[in-house]
Amino acid sequence: MSCPICEKQTDPKFRPFCSKRCADLDLGKWLSGDYAVPSRDPEDIERAFDEAERQRAKPH
Repeated sequence: MSCPICEKQTDPKFRPFCSKRCADLDLGKWLSGDYAVPSRDPEDIERAFDEAERQRAKPH
């Protein structure tokens, strides 16, 4: 099995990653919202739409 971040051989201590660094990079992607689980819940869709509108209205 290869590491999903860098594709090196995995280390059993950090499986499915090869190192703590790659595990931390993956965690950072989850925390920053780079990864997301899709939802079909209408309330989630409305919240996402409202947040997108707020982001668009912010001055850059």
